[in-house]
Amino acid sequence: MRHSLKQAFHLIAFLAVVVAAAPASGKSAHPNIVIILADDMGYGDLACFGHPTIATPYLDHMAAEGMKFTQFYVAASVCTPSRAALLTGRYPIRSGMTQVLIPKSKGGLPATEFTLGDALRKSGYATACIGKWHLGSLKEHLPLNHGFDYYFGLPYSNDMSPWAQPDNHTFDGDPPHPLYRNFEVISRGEPDQSQLTRMYTDEALKFIRAQAGQKKPFFLYLAHTFPHVPLAASGKYKGKSLRGLYGDTVEEIDGSCGEVFKTLKELGLDDDTMVLFTSDNGPWIGQKLDGGSPGPFTEGKVSTWEGGFREPAIFRWPGRIPAGVTTRAFATAMDLLPTLVSVAGGKVPDDREIDGVDLAPVLFKNQRGREPLMFYYFNAEVWAVRKGSWKIHLKTVYPAASKKWGDWPVTEHNPPLLFNVDEDPGEKYNAAAAHPEIVAELIKLIEQHKTTTKPGASQK
Repeated sequence: MRHSLKQAFHLIAFLAVVVAAAPASGKSAHPNIVIILADDMGYGDLACFGHPTIATPYLDHMAAEGMKFTQFYVAASVCTPSRAALLTGRYPIRSGMTQVLIPKSKGGLPATEFTLGDALRKSGYATACIGKWHLGSLKEHLPLNHGFDYYFGLPYSNDMSPWAQPDNHTFDGDPPHPLYRNFEVISRGEPDQSQLTRMYTDEALKFIRAQAGQKKPFFLYLAHTFPHVPLAASGKYKGKSLRGLYGDTVEEIDGSCGEVFKTLKELGLDDDTMVLFTSDNGPWIGQKLDGGSPGPFTEGKVSTWEGGFREPAIFRWPGRIPAGVTTRAFATAMDLLPTLVSVAGGKVPDDREIDGVDLAPVLFKNQRGREPLMFYYFNAEVWAVRKGSWKIHLKTVYPAASKKWGDWPVTEHNPPLLFNVDEDPGEKYNAAAAHPEIVAELIKLIEQHKTTTKPGASQK
């Protein structure tokens, strides 16, 4: 009897440990992870972020069931460096990925960089990259050499071919867009761009279904081509949006998100999957109606104004991330690597500088998080910095007023422009004359960053 009681006490103690170790609401400790990335989408392009005529019911529902960020930043306002930062957790200057790569580029994400794909595969995840890559189109730079088990998509932007831009001599001699499956080019003709979102979605759903019932979790990086120009939408969405063709492409991406959520629920994976949605950089305003909206912010793609760097972002994991929360916590795309590696039970490498931080206190405890600190790069040069509420600009451009890519007159500011981006998010009212001490502090901060940051070999 005494022996039986002793065994019972041991069993109770063991069960208490198990219960204490289990995550809240019984959800998986190491969830499936889905990152959905739009291309050139502005802060103001979703209904849940204030757009009056673009219908995004699935992303709106995602925000209602998850956490919406109003201060989420990318690390660059153009494709290649922004995507490099998202996958490595590092400012692009550290990897040398500071310029937009084109089909003729020989460079790409260095083999020495440690990506989210590397980290999650090391933690036992099945990994897939579907959609636009834009981190190098030579074989050694493709996703399968950067931690992904499977790849389907285009290696660069959808305007980078003589077929997409017949009057642009930059792409003379380049082939049509190659559509890849793993290392194989499966289509050598120019793809029907109206079918790209549909094809990406179908591939994503196939991958998710293939993982159902498997013993290991999965990581899906679904990087859409749109709403980058040239715009295109499939028959179900073309001509449906009040916002024209641009709205059609955004609404089709929203529909794709809805299909992902529907599939996760059908397979019983919804509660064990963490999904996040954002964009790589701000809208290409110079494209007029073919470009998006930065919301309340100034400028967009290419610029170091808020409209180029601040993006819509939504995180959802039922039972773990509180529902219906709009947070003002500061976060960046570079935070995804340490956050998701931690969620997956992995370890962030300690042999390199990681600029992102773990967002767990914000996501799971709804805490305010750290003080804002952001360095705004234009190519390999720091043009602006934000600390707390204050931001200075040393140089600026207005790409929206330029008629040609690359034709951006640069204005140097001495003294720098100073804005309180909490009080004045549109950066309309220069406060430098009233706060010279803050200007001096932020200039010193930039100099410290420059002297302590080692640039990687330039990739171009």
